[in-house]
Amino acid sequence: MDDIRLVTGLLDPNQAVDNLAVAASDAGGIATFIGKVRASGVEALELSHYELLTLPSMEALASHAHARFDLMGLVMLHRVGELAPGEPIVCVAAAARHRRDAIEAVDFCMDHLKSAAWFWKREKRGGEWQWIEPRAADHTDLARWSEKSGPV
Repeated sequence: MDDIRLVTGLLDPNQAVDNLAVAASDAGGIATFIGKVRASGVEALELSHYELLTLPSMEALASHAHARFDLMGLVMLHRVGELAPGEPIVCVAAAARHRRDAIEAVDFCMDHLKSAAWFWKREKRGGEWQWIEPRAADHTDLARWSEKSGPV
């Protein structure tokens, strides 16, 4: 069971993980990451995208994760549009027979979503919008995966 989507409304990560748990009832473990809009001085976060590129790229990332890890299911939900502090931005969850595959699949997907993704992000602070670029640490996190399988 895979659920790979762009979400324009509110994102309910708990429901997505519950659905994965039901669909992959034989899984030995489910690992989950939920990213949220920071509340420290951020008034809003806006995520723009080009859906004809973004969604197929997310689906390709899911295929790479399945090829690399022994998964029983994968959820990759990413919000687009304007979000308020505290709202979930992204939910990645992986079900596998063994915990290591689930944990590493989530880490793999998040590193790619964070640094090589197909989104433009900007934050509103003090009434001003500023574009957000991946940090050097984000690129370093992504690079560790390319040593084994090449970039996605």
